[in-house]
Amino acid sequence: MSFLGIDLGTGSLKVAIVDTNGHEQAVASVAYAIETPQPGWAETSVQTWWRALCEAAARLPEGLRREVEAIGFSGQMHGVVLIDEAGEAVRPAMLWPDTRALALLDQWPEPQPNPVAPGMAGPLLRWIVLHEPQTARRTRWALQPKDWLRVALGGAVATDPSDACATALADPAGVWDTALLKRLDIPTDWFAPLAPSYAAGGVLSEEAGQALGLRAGIVLATGAADTPCAALGSGLAREGDALLTTGTGGQIIVLSRQEPAAVRGLHRYRAASDHWYRMAAMQNVGIALERVRGWLSYEWTEAYRDAFAESDDTASAPDLTFLPYLTGERTPWLNPSARGGWLGLALDHTRGSMMRAAFEGVAFSLRAGLDAIRASGATVTRLKLAGGGSVDARWRQLLADALDVELHAVDCPNAAPRGAAILGGLASGHWHAGDLPTLAPGATRVAAAQGDTALAERYARFLDLYARVEPWFNRTPPGK
Repeated sequence: MSFLGIDLGTGSLKVAIVDTNGHEQAVASVAYAIETPQPGWAETSVQTWWRALCEAAARLPEGLRREVEAIGFSGQMHGVVLIDEAGEAVRPAMLWPDTRALALLDQWPEPQPNPVAPGMAGPLLRWIVLHEPQTARRTRWALQPKDWLRVALGGAVATDPSDACATALADPAGVWDTALLKRLDIPTDWFAPLAPSYAAGGVLSEEAGQALGLRAGIVLATGAADTPCAALGSGLAREGDALLTTGTGGQIIVLSRQEPAAVRGLHRYRAASDHWYRMAAMQNVGIALERVRGWLSYEWTEAYRDAFAESDDTASAPDLTFLPYLTGERTPWLNPSARGGWLGLALDHTRGSMMRAAFEGVAFSLRAGLDAIRASGATVTRLKLAGGGSVDARWRQLLADALDVELHAVDCPNAAPRGAAILGGLASGHWHAGDLPTLAPGATRVAAAQGDTALAERYARFLDLYARVEPWFNRTPPGK
């Protein structure tokens, strides 16, 4: 007996099979590109997703596939798939990086329970109503990506609170806001009924089973959004459990039994279990470091060496500060106009000192996000650590010092599909909520804060610099 987790991501689809002890047995992934038919648009054809699923499943051992008893789903958040009465997509899926609805955000009255972004389902659907009336007339259901996939496999039309609450069309608990839908002229009957992430949501059809090499009739879990699935797969199961993920962007997640207090710039969403989670979302982590590395003509090995070399004493040049906001920022500033750069450069600065300042600037941006979480009432002294951009020991130590935490690296490279597979095990009755703490993967302490007062002073300078230049970023250029 085993369980299959499917993670439908923005740039790839990943599948993982776990056994009855929650141990990964096999994993496979297939990448695909986002389509940009017009500037600012971000779409993917659902046929692309289906082909990726079939190809990824075929890479799993046939014997393991035949032992699968249930399937769980994880999916990229915020985007939307429109299907007709027959279950066919009426247009390509619209995804979270899409900015076509940016001008419509002022139609969401303040205050909102969570920040509203143009790539969320709400603004995208409002855009459809205004600009593609023929598409709107053909639409029967507006589904989140993982819900479309479950329906395509023969499952029920449903969604879960973790995805619904991130659409900008529901309250923080994930219940559809019918008054808001009517105000925006978005049909209320487009939206699927709610079910827990771990509930059974139908069974695998004969046709889908043949396409994937799985037995027809196995249970399909409702599933959850990818962030809560990754939290579940990483072992977050109790009040206060916290996770730092570093990739292109960065996320800090803290689990809570009760609905967290509202704090500007901070997301508070439903988890894949019956918990909630606070989330600080920072856009510029790996993407900023990668761009700086390119600007400075570094290979990564050299970038780490020079940035953290003992001979490059950054404490002797405390005035060099780097703002990493190359793509704007979400937590805590909620400022899409924010931008980045170095301030304090002098003739004696080297590539190494510039690279070190970039690492510090990214660490400080993560600290600003963590400060927002702490301001909401959470006490965070320990973070589980995930993400391919956080494996260097020197970088981990800088993160621990900047964030003032202990860091524990999680032994789970495929957290989101693992979390989805666990949801499949829950939906089939193999596991129960009380089993979740025992399914947590191993974690090793890799760094602890050393009380670096000079670093704390540079963080204060970083915050002061951003506050000083923010009005300049927000200026409207002449003639605009």
